[in-house]
Parts: sequence; C-alpha cells; structure tokens
Amino acid sequence: MKKVKKKNQEHRTYRIAVPFINVGKELWKNKVLYLMTVPILLLCFLFSYLPMPGIVMAFKDFDLREGIWGSSWNGIENFKRFFESTSFTRVTFNTIWINFNNILWGTVLAVVFAICFNEIKGARRKRIYQIFMFIPYFFSAVIVGRFVDLLFSTNTGIINQVIGAMGGQEIEWFSSPQYWVKILVGTNLWKNVGYNMIIYIAAISGIDEEMMEAACIDGANRLQKVWHILLPNLVPTIIIMTLMAIGRIFYGDFQLIYAITGGHGQLIPTTDIIESFVYRSVMASSGGLPDYGFSTAVCLYQSFIGFVLVLGSNLLVKKYDPDYALF
Repeated sequence: MKKVKKKNQEHRTYRIAVPFINVGKELWKNKVLYLMTVPILLLCFLFSYLPMPGIVMAFKDFDLREGIWGSSWNGIENFKRFFESTSFTRVTFNTIWINFNNILWGTVLAVVFAICFNEIKGARRKRIYQIFMFIPYFFSAVIVGRFVDLLFSTNTGIINQVIGAMGGQEIEWFSSPQYWVKILVGTNLWKNVGYNMIIYIAAISGIDEEMMEAACIDGANRLQKVWHILLPNLVPTIIIMTLMAIGRIFYGDFQLIYAITGGHGQLIPTTDIIESFVYRSVMASSGGLPDYGFSTAVCLYQSFIGFVLVLGSNLLVKKYDPDYALF
C-alpha cells in the first residue's frame, strides 16, 4: 500500500514538473526571440499594470496633499455626479456615434479598396497607389488639424472660397456643430483607411489561387469572384478586426479630434467625447486643484463599458461561429 502511495505521489510530481520543463526548454530554444519581447512587456507593465492601484481615486475625495491612500473615501459620489450631469448622455452618445461611423465606414472602405487594389495589374502601379493610400497614416494629429483648418477656415478656407466663387453663401464652419461628425469621420477615414487596407490585402493574398482559377474556368466574371470567393474568405478577418475595434468604441481619438476642432465651445454638442470631457475636468480647477477623483471615475466607467462590450460581442460571435471568436 505504501509503495502504491509513493508511486502515485511520484507520478503527480512528474505530471506537475513536466509543463515547467517544457516551458524551460521552449524559453531556452527561442531565447533570442523571447528576449526581444522583454522591453515591450516591461513597458506594458510600467504603463498599463503598475498604475492600476490608482483606480481607487474614483472612490475617494482625492486631495493632492493627502495622496491616494491618505484621501478620504466618498463611495460612489464621483460616479453619481457624472451620471446625474447633463454631460453624461452627450459625451456617451457622441463617443459611440463617432466611433460607430469610423468602424462601419472604415471597414467598408478598407475592404473595397483592398479588393480594388488586388485587381491592379503591375507591381509598380501597386506600389504607387499603396504609397498614396498609406502616407496619411503617418501624419501627426497637428498636421491633420492644420489641413482641416485650411479647408474649413471661415475666412481663408478653400471650401468657403469655392462656395463664394460659385455664388453661394459661405458657411461659418466653427459655429455649426451639425457638420462636424461628418468632418471628423471623413478625416479619420482619410488618415487610417490605407493602414487598415494593408490587413485585408494580406488576407486576400492568403486565398488559394486554385479557387480563383476554378471560378475563371466556370465562367465567373470579376464581380462574381469578389462576391462568392473574396468576400466569404474575408469574413473571418472582418469579424476579428471589428471585435478589436468594438473594444475601443468607448475610446475616441482625442488628439485628432482636439487638433481638428481646437476645443471650440460651439462644437461641443456634437464633438465632445469622453476623453475631451475628462481633459476639461482635469484642467478645470476646483479649489485650486484638478479634480482627479471625478476624472478617474469617468475613465473607469469608460473602461468597464468597453470591457463589457468586448465580452458581449465576442459571445455573440461565438454563438454564430466559434472559429471566428477572439477567445
């Protein structure tokens, strides 16, 4: 009996030790590759995980002189203050609406341009088109903001000059918030579609050429090949990219929006997103000090809703087809 127990213990010890041995072998075998990931993991830890204890500020009446742990608790008062404010529905709707349009039209245009790019014959032509599509991605938000100002400036903007030359009534763009969702979405598409297109081009290049050849033999035209071969094969990539984008649907591109709108108060009704609201909350002094506790509560709300949306959308995709889910 003792021999059986001893044998079982040795077997359990061996089963526990084997995974660690295998991990050690894998780390040693690819040590150079794993060493290359150390700086990224370190940065991720320093900027993503190390500051996490600061979340407690959302539940405190934060006082800079007392510090995070010395400040008094105030429960969910910061959240109540945000939810009861008139800004809550505005910034939440604006963030979702702008990002929804960015995701929808960004996906549609990226797929369309990727398919059109795939139809271009000649490597030189492809390189030229790809360069022109990809260059805007490298422009900083400040440069993009300057481009938009050159287009929509009330007195010197190109668009108003064209409207005036055609005998039309010039538009006070920076006093007309109803136009700016379209302007922001259009600018975002111009800047990022070329980058997103690369991902779909890579997915198209992975499609089996024999399928395309068989379709040609069967007499399929270009549109039929796109509809019956390219698009069905792009669906997994589209779903994964959309799931990843949904995780950021509560996060607007603050630097781009702020660089374009310049923080004009008259544009707040349609361009005010959660990040710009937090920015104003931090910059606005309350008793001489920024309101960090309230701002942290708003950011925590933003992160929690984004997390729930990722889980919910992934669950829906998993019910449709488990192979398309992220996890």
